[in-house]
Amino acid sequence: MGKIHTGATLTPSFRDFLPAWIARQPWYEGSGVLRPAGFFRFEDPAGQVGVETHLLHDGEAVWQVPLTYRPAPLEEGSLVTTAEHSVLGTRWIYDAVTDPVWTAAILDLVATGGVSDSAARTGFGLAQARGALIRPVTGPVTIDLDRRIVQNGPPEDALGVVTGSWQDGAGRFAVVRQTGPKT
Repeated sequence: MGKIHTGATLTPSFRDFLPAWIARQPWYEGSGVLRPAGFFRFEDPAGQVGVETHLLHDGEAVWQVPLTYRPAPLEEGSLVTTAEHSVLGTRWIYDAVTDPVWTAAILDLVATGGVSDSAARTGFGLAQARGALIRPVTGPVTIDLDRRIVQNGPPEDALGVVTGSWQDGAGRFAVVRQTGPKT
C-alpha cells in the first residue's frame, strides 16, 4: 500500500474490531477504555502491503499495535480480521509481528537509522518511530516488540533499538537482538 487513500473507509472500522481483539490478547494487561494516541506507518517496497502501527492509551499506559493490511491472506500469520476497504476491496488485517513485510521494515529502520512515515489521523498529533543500530548484525536476529511502551533505553544485549514519540510522550518500541551464535 504505497498510497494513502484520503477519505476511504474501512468496514468494520478500527473502533469496531480493534479494542475487542486487543482485550483478548495475552500481552494486554490494561484495564481501561483504549483511545488513540497516534499512528505511524512504513512503506512496503513492493507497494502491496499496508504497514501501520496504532498507539493507544488506556489512562495508565500506551500500547502499540502494529497491523498489516494485505490484498490476500498469508499462509501463516495471526489474522486480526478481514475488512472491506472502500477503494482497495477486501483486506486481510494481521498482527504485524507475524508478517514478514513488517519484520523487514523494522530491520531496515534499525539498519539505516531511518524514521517512519506519518499516518496522522484527524484530531491526533504526529507519531513516529526511529531506528538506531547499536552493534553490527552478524547473524540471525529477533525483534522484541514492547507492546506496552516503556521508558527504558536499550538493554545491554541489544543490536538495535526502535524508539518513538507521539503527541503526549515518547518511549522504546522494540529491541533487535541476536538469536544465535555470531557468524
